[in-house]
Amino acid sequence: MQRSFTDQLNREILINYPPKRIVSLVPSQTELLLELGLDQEIIGLTKFCIHPIEKFAERTKIGGTKKLNIQLIRDLNPDLIIGNKEENEQSQIEELMEDYPVWMSDIYTLEDAKKTIAQIGELVDRQPEASYLNHLISAGFNDLQTLAVQNGINKKVAYLIWKKPYMLAGRDTFIDNILALNGLSNVIKEKRYPEIELNELAKLKPDLIFLSSEPYPFKEAHLEEIRAVVPEAKVMLVDGEMFSWYGSRLVKAVQYLFQLQKELY
Repeated sequence: MQRSFTDQLNREILINYPPKRIVSLVPSQTELLLELGLDQEIIGLTKFCIHPIEKFAERTKIGGTKKLNIQLIRDLNPDLIIGNKEENEQSQIEELMEDYPVWMSDIYTLEDAKKTIAQIGELVDRQPEASYLNHLISAGFNDLQTLAVQNGINKKVAYLIWKKPYMLAGRDTFIDNILALNGLSNVIKEKRYPEIELNELAKLKPDLIFLSSEPYPFKEAHLEEIRAVVPEAKVMLVDGEMFSWYGSRLVKAVQYLFQLQKELY
């Protein structure tokens, strides 16, 4: 049967329900769909949709999140495409929308992420599974917030996502919200992902500088370079998936962030 759904861009799409041929354009949402049990329905994913790795190998790769292979997607003949406003290119999404039902998420906070999990669960006929995931995520992050308050975590942080030029996660991002939920105040006041010089970052006097593993793969070699310019800050490598993936990965993020909090108090 056909059912109508409204995505997070307030667009109405009509799909054959439940969908049987799904192409997922975002790694964190691909992982969510597979966690919800859609092993047979996921027919296409991006080259970055690596979790879980054993299921990644079995499926058609349709390019990167920003450089989709439109013709390959057409060859797969999906009955549903699931993407994200920030991670996918508008022009490519609009091209796909001309011929296929495309459901788009738009996520800035943990609450947005939980709403997305619930809505995708309904979209693919996995409401109980999605509800259980949200229960685990809510309970875990409630505990994290309680621990941050109890242990007096109140530090200023800079979260680097890129090098040459250096770029940081600013306000109005999912990363910023996850930092705040763990008692960490972002020193960057600009929205989205501004560029910065290290000497300018030093003037902001962060207590902590997090070097993310993605999208730029910061390594141990980068720590000393930044410590030399911002010696007062504690510079740390962090797993970017735990701060920026907004699907079922949030369940694993709770334990990771708990361990991180222990290092900070």
